[in-house]
Amino acid sequence: MGIKEGTYCMVHWVTVPLPPQPHPARKSSGSLLQELSDLTHLLHWPPTPRDGGDLLASTSPQTSTYHLRGTFKASYTLGGYLEAILIARDHQGRPKTHGGDLFRAQLLGPYLKAGVPGDIQDLENGTYLLSFPLLWAGQAQVQVRLIHSSEAVGVLRGIWRDQWATVDFTGYFRGPTGYEEIVTCNVNPLLTGEEESTCHYRDEDSGELWFCARPPTLPCNSLVGHSSGHYWNVTTPHEEALLAWNVTDKVLPQGISPIWVAKESNKSLVLSPQQPCHPGIPGPKPSGFYHRAVWHSLSCSGRSFSTVDSILGCLAGHIVHMMGDSTLRQWWEYLCDTVPSLKPVDLHATYQTGPLMAVETTRGIVLHWRAHSWPLRSLRTPVASLHSVVRELGGLAGGPHTAVVLGLGAHFTTFPPSVFVQRLAGIRAAVAALLAREPRTLVVIKLANTGYKSVYGSDWFTLQVNRLLRAAFADLRVAFVDAWEMTSSLALPDRIHPGRLIVRNEVNFFLSFICPT
Repeated sequence: MGIKEGTYCMVHWVTVPLPPQPHPARKSSGSLLQELSDLTHLLHWPPTPRDGGDLLASTSPQTSTYHLRGTFKASYTLGGYLEAILIARDHQGRPKTHGGDLFRAQLLGPYLKAGVPGDIQDLENGTYLLSFPLLWAGQAQVQVRLIHSSEAVGVLRGIWRDQWATVDFTGYFRGPTGYEEIVTCNVNPLLTGEEESTCHYRDEDSGELWFCARPPTLPCNSLVGHSSGHYWNVTTPHEEALLAWNVTDKVLPQGISPIWVAKESNKSLVLSPQQPCHPGIPGPKPSGFYHRAVWHSLSCSGRSFSTVDSILGCLAGHIVHMMGDSTLRQWWEYLCDTVPSLKPVDLHATYQTGPLMAVETTRGIVLHWRAHSWPLRSLRTPVASLHSVVRELGGLAGGPHTAVVLGLGAHFTTFPPSVFVQRLAGIRAAVAALLAREPRTLVVIKLANTGYKSVYGSDWFTLQVNRLLRAAFADLRVAFVDAWEMTSSLALPDRIHPGRLIVRNEVNFFLSFICPT
């Protein structure tokens, strides 16, 4: 399928044969699927012309420059803005004439452990307008990174447009005597290597489809295990050079001297809004900032749960269901590591995929975490443990003592956006149904964080996934934890599994919705 320049994505719908006598899908999912497919206009990205095979014509982090917009001041006003102009240049220093580069801009306060993401407006002519809110008093320093050149983004968008997947998975079939046969599995039968002879699996609750090559002798219903498979080679040597480490995620030469922000009416911070945190709050941009290593929300008055007693007091009487990927499992691990009386229960499950459970019996606290179902890159795990998020949500009564956290995104960057759109349609319908039957249930959406920089999980993919995540749940009374901005606001290396400082602030903000006052 072709793509029109000037828009990013037209969703690919791959027609696949359904298994015999399928279970009926949820009636609401079809219309939701259409609604979400219409959201792909959010995936707009400026045109990224080819470089004609000339690496020197691609955007360079060494020669691209930025400078202050306007004259330098002795001091700046707290609550104001700092603006800068960035000019993208190629490796020979020639200004670029088109946009599409993925830059990241930050305003940092190194001595204050402060930071906020800057807004970047692509003028689509090789020039970018940067804007930074001035949210703390004291020194501040602009830092700009080139994550991917526009030419590298062109490679990534081509892969998302033309490749049905960049990874596969392994299915393990077992016979009555213990004999096993191992085959390739994936989201589409054409990707199993055996499109003429395929086992089809359909989740009864969500309608999600999964396919495995038919094993040589064993029946399709003998599938017992699942694991990661192979990462495919989907790039040419030239494309690999555009995505190489020496031109990816590199800091541009310093273009603006450190500035000084003066106190305003003896205030040293722009304060968070006074309204308590509750689901349905509109998300400002930026969503918050760090100061002294603490995240300050700009949407509501987030709280700091700095003691074990404060965490226990907030979670008392609550059951928390976390469903998603390993970046959400970090929340479960943080709480277990921080609160000694929260005791993990050995459920004899594969730790990497769960289910995991911890309890605090004196306060009536139960914490659950489990991975979302396939596609899931993992060690070998029992297929019976891979419950869809829709299935789990459908089994919850909900109520004022129930909190649900969904962390989706990282495992969907190896497929075109249509796969994630289909998954979101089912999950959104299940969340809507849960809130309809028990509106007092707290549902939190954790956005995907920064981390990967490869063709299998680039930050550029994650940026698109997060746009879909926000749009899918925008009209429901849910809360968002903006892990993207929380992992891109400080001068810390990007890691798919953020460090404790980040996780602590994510969990504190989540707890602020359970205990807003």
